[in-house]
Amino acid sequence: MNRYTKRTLLLEIVMAAVAIAFAFPVYVLVNLALRPSSDTSSPIRPTTSPTLDNFGQAWQQGGLGGALINSLVVTAVSVLIVLAVSALAAYPLARSTAHWSRGTFLLIMLGLILPFQLASLPLYQTIRDLGLLGSVWALVLFYSGLQVPFTTFLYVGFLRALPRDFEDAAFIDGCTPLESFRYVVFPMLKPITVTALVLNAVSVWNDFFTPLLYLSGSTNQTMPVAIAGFFGQYVSDWNLVFAALLISIVPVLAVYLALQRSIINGFAGGLKG
Repeated sequence: MNRYTKRTLLLEIVMAAVAIAFAFPVYVLVNLALRPSSDTSSPIRPTTSPTLDNFGQAWQQGGLGGALINSLVVTAVSVLIVLAVSALAAYPLARSTAHWSRGTFLLIMLGLILPFQLASLPLYQTIRDLGLLGSVWALVLFYSGLQVPFTTFLYVGFLRALPRDFEDAAFIDGCTPLESFRYVVFPMLKPITVTALVLNAVSVWNDFFTPLLYLSGSTNQTMPVAIAGFFGQYVSDWNLVFAALLISIVPVLAVYLALQRSIINGFAGGLKG
């Protein structure tokens, strides 16, 4: 039997301290988002008369409705494209033993090393020449290319840990490589697919620099850009800022909580590989 020792007590204390450290900013965020503007007391003090008016004001004054729709469209379309392209690219890279496979994989991995900021100017000129400045589809095109190397890396690592037995059986039954991938391999990639989905969605959703660059001068904006607008016109009312931040957090948090089990399985499978 496991005995409760001083070391166990110490570990519990450390874990509790870490949990409090992570929970404290969330507490301040929710506390100020629910606090009336007339209450100027310390952010740490619990709000005695919480209100939901801040959310309505932030929604109207910041134009969060359109920004939320733009963020949802950009995130959903970009992530779907990235997952489809990366999964299809990773399958031959993980299964082929030819020399071109290793070289191609290393070439794709260069996308993880080279910072995209170095290509900001030529990318901006390309988007301008395509007539996509001010359009959310410029962001979709940008993110679809930016996130592919990292996602392909995740898929390749997971695929290399999968046995080939089911694929061999599919080939014997007459399946083509594409059919084998679609009906046999891809369903087994659910854990890493969900993990890649959440990681890419969070990255795209929270990006501020790219929407600011490509949507500047247009009526379109994403949630991070819309929230940044509060600091110019409503800088004195931090309650609206925190309410807008909470609205922005909710969609991603809901997706993560819904897919939490699959995310953990994806990380575990990647570590085993």
